[in-house]
Amino acid sequence: MAIGFQIQQRGGTVYREIVGGLTTFMAMSYILFVQPAVLGTTGMDPGGVFMATCIASAVACIAMGLLANYPIALAPGMGENFFFAFTLCGAKAAGLSWQEALALTVIVGVIFLALARFGIRSMLLNSIPDALKSGIAAGIGLFIALIGFEWGNLIQTDPETLVKLANLQGNHVAALTMIGLAVIIALMSFRIRGAILLGILATTALTWWVGQQWGVAGVTYPGRIVALPHGLLRTASGIFGEEGFPSLFARLTGPHWAQILTLGFILLFMDVFDTVGTLVGVSSRAGLMEGGKLPAAERALTADALGTVAGGALGTSTVTSYIESITGVAAGARTGLAAIVVGLCMLAAMFFQPLVKMIGGGVEIGKMASGAPILRYPMIAPALIVVGAMMMRAIRQVEWDDITEALPAFLAMAGMAFTFSIATGIAIGFVSYAFAKLVTLRPRQCPLIVYIFALLFIAQYAVGLITGTIK
Repeated sequence: MAIGFQIQQRGGTVYREIVGGLTTFMAMSYILFVQPAVLGTTGMDPGGVFMATCIASAVACIAMGLLANYPIALAPGMGENFFFAFTLCGAKAAGLSWQEALALTVIVGVIFLALARFGIRSMLLNSIPDALKSGIAAGIGLFIALIGFEWGNLIQTDPETLVKLANLQGNHVAALTMIGLAVIIALMSFRIRGAILLGILATTALTWWVGQQWGVAGVTYPGRIVALPHGLLRTASGIFGEEGFPSLFARLTGPHWAQILTLGFILLFMDVFDTVGTLVGVSSRAGLMEGGKLPAAERALTADALGTVAGGALGTSTVTSYIESITGVAAGARTGLAAIVVGLCMLAAMFFQPLVKMIGGGVEIGKMASGAPILRYPMIAPALIVVGAMMMRAIRQVEWDDITEALPAFLAMAGMAFTFSIATGIAIGFVSYAFAKLVTLRPRQCPLIVYIFALLFIAQYAVGLITGTIK
C-alpha cells in the first residue's frame, strides 16, 4: 500500500496534487449528470443511480490512490453505461431486467478482480487485435453520438430512410442542443478546464430561462441545489431480490446461457480495454512508466475491479479509469493523492442531487399513445456528441491499407450505430475478422480467442434464428 505517496520523489507538491485532483473532477464530473439519465431509461431510480455512481467512484478513486499511488480517477464508463441500458436491458437486445444486468456487472467485476492473480487481464487485452479494439472504441463513440443527436431532438425516425434531420422550425430543444454544443466547443478550443461540465450547466440555465420567458417546455428549478441524498436502497436492494442474482442464474442454466456468456465477455473486454488503455496513456503523460511498463499495473486494475463490484452491488454500471485524468496530470498531479481528492469530491457531490435531478429530468416535447411523456435532454445531448467525437480518435490506429484489418474495424464501428447495439457491432467485428484472416490464408494472424468468440457469436445467432428468439 502506498502510504507516503512519494510526492517529492515524483517532483510534485501537495498543492499541485490537490489542484490536479480538482481539475480531474471538473473534467469528468459530467458523468454525474449523464449516468442517472442513461440508466434511468431502464426503470432504475435516478436518485439511487446518482448515489451509487458517487459512492462507487469514490471507492475506486480512493483505492487507486492507496493501492497503486497513481493520479488516475475512476467512474462508470461512457460506453459501458450505454451498453448496460440499451444492450443488456434494451427491449430489442438482451432484454435483461436492470436487476439482472447489475448482477451480471458484479459477477464480471469479481472475475476481473480474480484474474489479477494470474495476469490474465493483460493477456486478454493483448490477444484482441488492434484493429478490433480501435473499431470498437470508435463504434461506441458513434453510438453515443447517435443517442446525443436523438436526445437533442436533432434527428427523428423516418419510415423511408429510417432516420433523418428533425424539423427545426419551432424546435427549441434542437436550438438549445446546438447552442450547448457551440459552448462546449468554444470552451474546449480555449482549453478551459471542465468545459463539458460548464457547457452542461450553461445549457441548463438557458433551458430554464427559455421555458420561463417563452412559455415553452423547459426545466423546473427545484428550489434548492443542495439536499440530503436519498434513493440508494431502491437500486441496491434490487440486485439481491428474486429479480437479481436468482433470475440471472436461472437464465444461465436455461437456453440463453450462450447469450449471457457472450454479454459477460463483452463487459469484461470493455472494462479491460478502457482501463489498460487509460492507465498507459495517463501514466506515460505523468512519466510513471518504467522501461515501457507500469510498475503497479495489477494494483491499479484491482482498484478498477473493486469499483465495478461496488458499483454493481449499489446500483450503477461498470466502473473504469477515465482518460480525463490527463487534465489533472497537466495541472501537476503525479501521485495517488490526486485520485483521493477526486474520490472525496465524488462523495461531496452526493449532496447536489436536486441539481442532477433538474438536469437529468429532461424536457417533455409530447406524449406517446400510451400517455407516457416523450422526453429530450438538450442539457446532456451536447456532452454525448462531444464525448462520442473524442472517442473517434481511435480509428487512427487502424491499418487502412490492409483490408483484413480495415474492413472488420469498419464493420464493428458501423454495426454498432446502424443496428443500435454495441454487442451486435462487436459480434460483427469478431466474425468478419476471423473470416478475413481465414479466407486470405492468414489464420495465424487471428488470435485463438477471436476464433472462439466468433464461433460463439455465430452459434448464438444460429440458435436464435432456429428458435425464433433472436434479438
